[in-house]
Amino acid sequence: MNKSYKIAGMTCAACAVSVESYIKPLDGVHNVTVNYPNQSAVIDFDETVIAIETIKSKLKEIGYDLLLGEDSETRKELENIDTKRLETLRKKLIFSAIFSVPVFVMAMFFMGKIPYENWIMLALSIPVLFWSGAEFYTIAWKKLKHFSANMDTLVALSTGTAFLFSLINTINPTLFATDDMHHAHVYYESAVVIITLILLGRYLEEKAKSKTSSAIKSLMGLTPKKVTVIRNGEEEVISIADILKGELVILKPGDKIPVDGKVKKGESYVDESMISGEPIPVLKTKGDEVFAGTINQKGSLRILATKIGKETLLSQIIQLVEKAQSSKPKIQNLVDKIAGIFVPVVIVLAIITFSIWYIVGPEPKLIYSLISFITVLIIACPCALGLATPTALMVGIGKGAQQGILIKDAQALETAYKIDALILDKTGTITEGKPKVIDCIWTEKEINNLYASVFLSIEKQSEHPLAGAIVDCLSKDFNEHVLESFKSITGKGTEAYYDGVKYLIGNKALMLENLIEIPEHIQKEAERLKFEAKTVVFLSVKNRVEAIFAISDEIKKGVKEVILSLSNAGIDVYMLTGDNEKTAKVIAEQVGIKNVQANVLPEDKGNFVKLLQQNGKVVAMAGDGINDSHALAQADVGIAMGSGTDIAMDSAGITLMHSDLQQIANAIYLSQATMKTIRQNLFWAFVYNLVAIPIAAGALYPKFGFLLSPMIAGAAMSMSSVSVLANSLRLRNKK
Repeated sequence: MNKSYKIAGMTCAACAVSVESYIKPLDGVHNVTVNYPNQSAVIDFDETVIAIETIKSKLKEIGYDLLLGEDSETRKELENIDTKRLETLRKKLIFSAIFSVPVFVMAMFFMGKIPYENWIMLALSIPVLFWSGAEFYTIAWKKLKHFSANMDTLVALSTGTAFLFSLINTINPTLFATDDMHHAHVYYESAVVIITLILLGRYLEEKAKSKTSSAIKSLMGLTPKKVTVIRNGEEEVISIADILKGELVILKPGDKIPVDGKVKKGESYVDESMISGEPIPVLKTKGDEVFAGTINQKGSLRILATKIGKETLLSQIIQLVEKAQSSKPKIQNLVDKIAGIFVPVVIVLAIITFSIWYIVGPEPKLIYSLISFITVLIIACPCALGLATPTALMVGIGKGAQQGILIKDAQALETAYKIDALILDKTGTITEGKPKVIDCIWTEKEINNLYASVFLSIEKQSEHPLAGAIVDCLSKDFNEHVLESFKSITGKGTEAYYDGVKYLIGNKALMLENLIEIPEHIQKEAERLKFEAKTVVFLSVKNRVEAIFAISDEIKKGVKEVILSLSNAGIDVYMLTGDNEKTAKVIAEQVGIKNVQANVLPEDKGNFVKLLQQNGKVVAMAGDGINDSHALAQADVGIAMGSGTDIAMDSAGITLMHSDLQQIANAIYLSQATMKTIRQNLFWAFVYNLVAIPIAAGALYPKFGFLLSPMIAGAAMSMSSVSVLANSLRLRNKK
């Protein structure tokens, strides 16, 4: 079983490492990947060895809850938990601030001027520590019982030390008094203000964290809760959960489409931008497919539900995005290792700081030692480090989903910006993949309507892929006739009789074989079209060619500009195709590709990818067919065009929901922007700790006489996490 589960109770990035390290050693668990911002874990385990309920109970031992049930249920349950947590944090923050302000004012401005001030501050501090800050101590205690630690451990140690030292000095003021003072100092203000500032940081962090998954929420919000169906011949409004496959759904203007289906009646434009990224509404008529989450425009439609619930394209997109957001790039593995040892290292550094101050520091040594000890514990922040990568990935992957770029795993996003070789399949990637009649030349100046109608009738019965192109061309202006006979000639064309007259449609070989006369000007036109890499179809009546049709797979709009842009960015573009060499070269010249290989078999594509990789290239492969799946899987980044086959999409790391080649460039730009944000986040998270911890330990004191206040340390620690989140959220506004 390899499944994603939601986890409640994670309060910092170190929690994600704790969950991983606690579950991984269990018998039957093969691998665990935890995503803190997404509050989820992908667990790969053997159900015959360990039950998921056992894993759930194990996690409860260290203070976390694994949510079981249907995805929609657990998602909603976690949303409720997060909403309640945010509200609880808000209440605790307000409560803490109300009690902390008078403690701070008394300690800073009225010390020694108020009777029984220490006892008053003690009374005001107890509610802050043991209600507002209770979570820090309970979680730290659970961690301690299992020899692990997280950010709560640092907060509990620092504030607990300050409070206990102050409590002792309140009960016995002379115990730690020195010669130059009658009573030892108390540090209630440090304990309560630190808790208030950290609660403020967590409140802001929780609010910002919810925004990183806004793309998922907006996608989920596309499905309506109620739907109108026809049951027993009458319209009935039902819950979306109660809809059945095969039911007829009624869509009114402005309705969100609830299921994937086919139009049975009506005509309307549908806004598919949230799935495809394409802003122009698409006309839907009888027989056309529609997808859940898209929006019906002005017309009314009746659709037959073909896919419901998890089967719909929208649900699959949501699952894909969630899975990608839960995956980890290579860069995160190093960060996780650092976060895993971060808290124990900080505790050791705090103890060393205390010892140095106590041994060689100035008087009052104990006071200076305690302040430095508390400040080091408070200012160290594994959260900023742990949030740096996953938050940027969540925003980047969500941004891509909204633009029709589906990232299958974080590794693909991490690698895409390094691409220096891009391989493109021809059909369906560079070209439309739908043959069309580009030109039709008749022997006579006037088109013979009878001949055209008979040709239409013949091609309607043909199963050849090019026949559809001729049908599309002729069916606009001509009607069908009933043929007397029809015969398909494999590899050459078709033969038919109408009103006793013989009609042939096919290649030149078929014409020559039947001794059909080809007029000289038609012959010249056929040679010209063939030189332009177009497929020429001959149409004859009796013993003479009456017309030729030039069929070509048109190049997609904007391809040349995209390829020029990629080439200018230092990316070598290659075209591989199973088509003949002449056609391949003509297409390549038209779009500006210099590296071309024709007559390529599917296994040859995969081998070509390997060859480029052996030459040190980071290779991306873009394709849409079964024949591309091997190369897509072999490439460093596989890019499947959305119009392609399921196997192509399964083999690729990135799927483009619509087949505009510009989306490949956009995917690369998205990778560049995301990785730049990750590097910025990691830089500031590392620099923050590298600079802040020595200052907190008192590195500036010998020369400048400066010792950092624990309260300022608490504010700095909280803001470091918030700043990382804010930087990640900037990705949402990238063009």
